[in-house]
Amino acid sequence: MTAPARTPAVMFQGTGSDVGKSLIVAGLSRLFARQGLAVRPFKPQNMSNNAAPAIAHEAGWGEIGRAQALQARAAGLTPHTDMNPVLLKPQSDIGAQIIVNGRVTGNADARAYHALKPSLLPSVLGAYKRLADDADIMLIEGAGSPAEVNLRAGDIANMGFAEAADVPVLLIGDIERGGVIAAFVGTWTLLPHDEQARLAGFIVNRFRGDPRLFDDALPIIHDHTGMASLGVLPWFDSARDLPAEDTASLADRYTGAGWSVADIRIAAPRLPRIANFDDLDPLAAEPDVALRLVEPGDDLPADADLILLCGSKSTRSDLAALRENGWAEQISEAARRGTHVVGICGGYQMLGHSVADPGGIEGTPGETAGLGLLDIETVMSNDKALASVTGVSPVTGDRVSGFEMHMGDTTGPGTARPMLMIDDPGAPRPDGAQSADGRISGTYVHGLFVSDDFRGNFLKRLYPARTKGSSWNQHIDVALDRLADHIEEHIDTARILEIARRT
Repeated sequence: MTAPARTPAVMFQGTGSDVGKSLIVAGLSRLFARQGLAVRPFKPQNMSNNAAPAIAHEAGWGEIGRAQALQARAAGLTPHTDMNPVLLKPQSDIGAQIIVNGRVTGNADARAYHALKPSLLPSVLGAYKRLADDADIMLIEGAGSPAEVNLRAGDIANMGFAEAADVPVLLIGDIERGGVIAAFVGTWTLLPHDEQARLAGFIVNRFRGDPRLFDDALPIIHDHTGMASLGVLPWFDSARDLPAEDTASLADRYTGAGWSVADIRIAAPRLPRIANFDDLDPLAAEPDVALRLVEPGDDLPADADLILLCGSKSTRSDLAALRENGWAEQISEAARRGTHVVGICGGYQMLGHSVADPGGIEGTPGETAGLGLLDIETVMSNDKALASVTGVSPVTGDRVSGFEMHMGDTTGPGTARPMLMIDDPGAPRPDGAQSADGRISGTYVHGLFVSDDFRGNFLKRLYPARTKGSSWNQHIDVALDRLADHIEEHIDTARILEIARRT
């Protein structure tokens, strides 16, 4: 009996973290989809607190890394948990939350997870096969670097997966960091011969200036590794227009550029366990808004029109960080001056009187005093709310869409003035809370600022003379098309398809 043909596939691994793997896969997903191919993005194992809702393999909703949700969008697909079967969400002192096929399975520290990895390979390969059965091409993203050979045993993220699925690998290096020649040669040198043979080529990413200036370096890499160059990808300015997956580049992303002349100024403290920080992106993209992510050790700017508290993977731990940095007192003082304050998910929980975690869901059991700006209290629980939702603002009447992804129940008199009314079968249900004057508000709904009308009217409350505005969804799709065009111009994408179709 003849074995079934392998679905064309190629895996993109990096010489390190944050070398641009996610965006290259997103750009190729858009490019190949435009060519009429059924593209399926896939990442076996991800580590990120920036997650997105996805249709679950079993039923209902699950969660995957934000980068895979963007790649799905680029390919014209609805996100699915099969696209990222293992997701690790770092917490405070209990390691990481482990999510398999979109659902929380428990917590583990690094040593425990290393021992657990081999048992997760069947789930990873099962998800991969389900996607591959319906695909013209699989675009696979690795995690970190295959050169971390001390972690090779039981690996499911890089060469361990590539070997199990029998797929070729392309290596990506970031020249912006410097030392990219050594990174390529060093990575290749550390791999055993069978894994070296799996490397089908390399891509140099984030080159500033004329890429031809790197021509003399390409033969050096080839001579030491045997790998062929698939191109030198110049710096892509519009990358900042697309959601980021992790915190590695946040300091350069929300800098508050144009703060002194902006009509609207938004400050967000960068907390240690910040999660789903892409809630900031639709606001930062507005032409009349300056948004600054305030680093630890810096004061919150006194002239901010809005302070926004993002989600958190460890609310009590991040509350402690608010106090250690002096931010808690600064937020309270800003609220007394009339500055608007908004909290989303964990940020919403922080605005209340207290956050209790009696079962140690996010860390050491106990209770932490909140900021006391909303008349609410939160108790953590094992049940995780996870769903895509729609609703309406009772203040403006604007429709919103977003998602809930949280552990914890919030109650108290403040919830009698909800920030949103969520569409539910039977009757709308309230979500969040607002102060009597509407200047302090919080919600469990991530992504509400993606809704153009809601975002526009919310910003108009901060600056009543506002006349500017933008379409966020159009903004994202334009950026994805530009990324696809950029990759097509500078990378040998026909050769990538050849490598993927290799049997």
